Amino acid sequence: MPYAEVEAVLRDEFAGVHSSTTVTRCVEAAHYGALEVTGYAHPSLVERIARKHLHVLALVASERG
Repeated sequence: MPYAEVEAVLRDEFAGVHSSTTVTRCVEAAHYGALEVTGYAHPSLVERIARKHLHVLALVASERG
């Protein structure tokens, strides 16, 4: 997978916050979103988008208590 390194970085960053499955889903969603909007999906762009998704999910989870 071309984003294995991105997933590894984000899994480490969000360990204890999100499961590895959630990280994978966010990376996949970021990949498809980047392709749809810009026509390409450079790993650094995918990483930034996925990180934002994961931050938002963490915020929502913390608000739900």
